Amino acid sequence: MVDRNSTIAAGMCGALFIGYCIYFDRKRRSDPNFKNRLRERRKKQKLAKERAGLSKLPALEDAEAVQRFFPEEIQLGEELLAQGRYENGVDHLTNAIAVCGQPQQLLRVLQQTLPPPGFQKLLTKLPAISQEV
Repeated sequence: MVDRNSTIAAGMCGALFIGYCIYFDRKRRSDPNFKNRLRERRKKQKLAKERAGLSKLPALEDAEAVQRFFPEEIQLGEELLAQGRYENGVDHLTNAIAVCGQPQQLLRVLQQTLPPPGFQKLLTKLPAISQEV
């Protein structure tokens, strides 16, 4: 008897919660400014990603684009590291390694020039960027 009552109570609570969610979702979607706010939020998120220094990788088939992209990323990475913005600098260097024709040689050079914590950050970001490529 007690088990049956608790099951009924749990079912009623679940039904009320789902009804609550449906009601407020419908109310939110019927708001005339909902789509405008959603577009603005997505635009802000996109701008924040672009400002964070996340560059779009060029198509690897386009040799000219890769040749332009590689030195730009190296230069940006070095500039950001010099400014003390290690996270963004490492992001750019990781992008450069991803499009590099000989990444092992570049990694050896970076290992000698970067401080050990910066190089470790670089190594931890490499698998993520290699999946993106």
